[in-house]
Amino acid sequence: MDLWTYERALWAEGFRTVCGCDEAGAGPLAGPVYAAAVILPREIELRGLNDSKKLSPKRREALYGEITSVAEAWSVARVEAAEIDETDILSARIRAMQLAINGLSLPPDLALIDGSRDHGQSAAIVSPHRLLVDGDALSASVAAASILAKVSRDRYVVKELDPQYPQYAFAQHKGYGTKLHYERLDQYGPCPAHRQSFLKKWAAKRGKA
Repeated sequence: MDLWTYERALWAEGFRTVCGCDEAGAGPLAGPVYAAAVILPREIELRGLNDSKKLSPKRREALYGEITSVAEAWSVARVEAAEIDETDILSARIRAMQLAINGLSLPPDLALIDGSRDHGQSAAIVSPHRLLVDGDALSASVAAASILAKVSRDRYVVKELDPQYPQYAFAQHKGYGTKLHYERLDQYGPCPAHRQSFLKKWAAKRGKA
């Protein structure tokens, strides 16, 4: 599929500068949720560009370097586990995306937001925007943002969280609820990097054991 279809339509409407925006890390039991916003040069060809979830870690890393080298502007932001617990994951995702848009050195005329939601209980996308379900598979700009968000989060988990809390093997599961992660939770209990609101079922089950 041509990943520039949506951007072309927006350019035709008069939006000169369009950014793609996506988040990564909504589902894990630990660590921040990340978001990225990217403005690419018009119709630039980035070989293999696709939804970050469909790419190998090696390909994502390579594309990260290519995207950050050629982008007219890019920005990455995150919302910490503590704030996720204080609000909710939807609000945290939305806040991270708005922070990423705010961080762009070139203000976009319009942001293409991946997904079907642009607000939560305590956060909203306030920049001019359009929602695009499955945007990371349909739009070059959103696909690029998905890669920057995913790679940035993975790097943080591997380089910072894993050395800080080696007992949880974060580098292996990236904070997701794998069998290994739950085994380590059973053994060590949660650490400050864990999202307590995501551990309620685990805590209830453990309390009954």
